Amino acid sequence: MVVLLLVTTFVIAFIVAAMVAWIFSTPINRILDQVVGDELSRAWARYMRFAIFVVGIGGGVRVWAFEKYMTAQDPYGGVVPLTLDRWVLEIYETVIGTLSSTAMVLLVFFVFALIAVVIVRVFEMRKAKSEQ
Repeated sequence: MVVLLLVTTFVIAFIVAAMVAWIFSTPINRILDQVVGDELSRAWARYMRFAIFVVGIGGGVRVWAFEKYMTAQDPYGGVVPLTLDRWVLEIYETVIGTLSSTAMVLLVFFVFALIAVVIVRVFEMRKAKSEQ
């Protein structure tokens, strides 16, 4: 039963990460096109999708949390039963964990992208002033 829960949470985390990667693919591509240019933007966009999947699945599938379903726990005096309520809770925690992990990756990306866009614009303004 624990293996089924592990597989289920992995699939759900993968689907949620795929949805996040799909939703943010256009903004990521546009920002990277502006900052690094066409030749590098595709590679960086692919890396960002990879990072979204890895961090999202890692944050959503909490393997160490499944230990309570396999070994005896102190307050319970035994193994925690894997009931329907526990399934719902684990699925909810998977979705929230995946979303929060991907949100942090995207936050870091967009902060650095904002800094990079500002730097690019400053250099463009300096270049335009020097040409005049």
